[in-house]
Amino acid sequence: MKNNLAVCCVLLFLTMVSSCLHTEEKKEVLFQEAATDWTMEGDAQWRFVNGVLEGSVANGAGFVMTNTSYSNFSLELEFKPDSTINSGIFIRCKHRELSFEDCYEVNIWDLHPKQENRTGAIVSRMSPLEKVHTINQWNTYKIKNNKDHLQAWINDVLVIDLKDNDRVEGPIALQAAESGTILFRNVKLTTLPID
Repeated sequence: MKNNLAVCCVLLFLTMVSSCLHTEEKKEVLFQEAATDWTMEGDAQWRFVNGVLEGSVANGAGFVMTNTSYSNFSLELEFKPDSTINSGIFIRCKHRELSFEDCYEVNIWDLHPKQENRTGAIVSRMSPLEKVHTINQWNTYKIKNNKDHLQAWINDVLVIDLKDNDRVEGPIALQAAESGTILFRNVKLTTLPID
């Protein structure tokens, strides 16, 4: 019986140590009105209208970016682009600026001149697995970035399934470029536990 008790104590101890080593899931809402955990840069105008984040630009580009860097996460949001806007979600950015070389650019631009970079693409890294039409309607994006595995779904359709370890962590940004308007709402991030 003493041996059984000792084994149970050892197993309990190992379970506790193991749970301490694993990071718990953390959920947060990003890009909230009046919050101080994100900034605006560039030519685009960003404002809240009835709780919806609106990015408008006549010429040029601009973005909003988190102050925090993220590594492994699931990001869910809703977006509504007009027919002219060039937009996207930038993740694991190397610097506090936007470029498809230094970030993963999860694109929003149905009418991209190079259709391999249309909505659902990771610009210059992977074309979308499926074409999903998003103009002038509310859509959902789910982006899961776990270690070197990046997946994305638009309206529950898998558009990206990429293995790439080029970018490890960085802030998250929403873009408005060229000309037009993009709307975002319900931007929610869940930090994934470390295995």
